[in-house]
Amino acid sequence: MQTFRIAVLEGDGIGPEVTREAMRAAEIAVRREPAGAALEWTKFPWGTDYYFEHGRMAPADYLDQLRPFDAILLGAVGHPKVQDHITLNGLLLPIRRKFDQYVCLRPSYLYDGVDSPLRDKAPGSIDILVFRENTEGEYANIGGRLYQQVPEEVAIQTAVFTRRGCERIIRAAFEAAVTRPRKKVSSITKSNAQGYGMVLWDETFSAVAAEFPQISTESLLIDRAVMEFVRRPESFDVVVASNLFGDILTDLGAIVVGSMGLASSGNIDPTRKCPSMFEPVHGSAPDITGKGIANPLAAILSAGMMLEHLGLKTAAAAIHQAVTAGLKRGEPRTPDLGGTATTTEVGAAVCRRLEA
Repeated sequence: MQTFRIAVLEGDGIGPEVTREAMRAAEIAVRREPAGAALEWTKFPWGTDYYFEHGRMAPADYLDQLRPFDAILLGAVGHPKVQDHITLNGLLLPIRRKFDQYVCLRPSYLYDGVDSPLRDKAPGSIDILVFRENTEGEYANIGGRLYQQVPEEVAIQTAVFTRRGCERIIRAAFEAAVTRPRKKVSSITKSNAQGYGMVLWDETFSAVAAEFPQISTESLLIDRAVMEFVRRPESFDVVVASNLFGDILTDLGAIVVGSMGLASSGNIDPTRKCPSMFEPVHGSAPDITGKGIANPLAAILSAGMMLEHLGLKTAAAAIHQAVTAGLKRGEPRTPDLGGTATTTEVGAAVCRRLEA
C-alpha cells in the first residue's frame, strides 16, 4: 500500500474550517482504492497568525520544508488587517513559482440541483475548464517604486510573457481538449492594446493550434470574454488565459455556476518534479469566519483534484460522485446555496455518501 505525504496549510479565515472537511472526505475516499492507499498529513501553522507573531507569513526556509511532499493542500490566505500583497507574496505566489506550478486548473460546472443566476441554464450546460498561466504574466511581480510618498511618485509594474511560458500552458489546454467531447479551446487576449506580451501570446496560440487540427478554436479579447461568460457560458469548453485574465474569468465562472463555494482549483507542475498545490478559489472570507457556515465543497472538490493528480483515480471519482449526488438530491447545503446547514453538516453528508 502506497502512502502519500501531504503538506497541509490551513491558513487564514475559513481555511481551517473547510480544510478539515476536505481531509476527512479524502481519508474516506482513499479506502476505495483497489491497491490500497494512505494519506499522511503534516500541518504547518503558516499564514497571518504566523505573520502577526514573526513579521512574515512563513519561515525563511518554508519552500525547502515543502519540497519533499507529494502534494500541498491549502485552505486560504488573507486577513483584513494585512495587505493582500503581503499575504500573497509572502506565501502563496512563491510556492507557485518555486515549484513551477505553471498550470492553474479551475473548472466551472453547473451541477444538477444548483441554480445558476443566469436564466434557463440546464444542469451540465455550463462546463468550462480554465487553464490559467500561473507563474509569469501580469503576476510576475517585476517593477519598483521611485520617489515614494511624494507627488512625483512613480510605480512600474511589468508583465512578463515568455514564449516558453505561453507555449506550455497553451499546449496543456489543447491536450486537455483532446480528451473532452466538444474539443474546443478559447484563447483570452488583449493584443489590441498590449502590443508585445499579448501579441506573443496570440502568435504562440496560433502555432500550437496548428498542431491540433481536430480542435476548434476562438480568440477573444478579455472584455468580450467576460461578456460572453455571462451571455453564452455554455459555448465555452476549454479556456486558456494569462495569469490575470484567468484569475478574473474563473471568479466569474464560479458565480455563473451558482457559488464560489463550489470553485475548486489546482496549481500543478505537470512534470511532477515538485509538489503541486490544491486549494478552493474562494479565499479566506473574513466576513463569515467562525460562523460555521462556509461551504466546504470547494475544498472537498480540490482534495478530489489532488487525489486525481496523485493517481488515485478511484478515490477522486468517489469524491466527485458524492458531491454530485448530494447536490442533485438536495441534501444539506450552506447558505450560499440557499440552505441552512453548517460547514460540518455538509462535510458529514459527503462523508456518509463516501462510506455508503
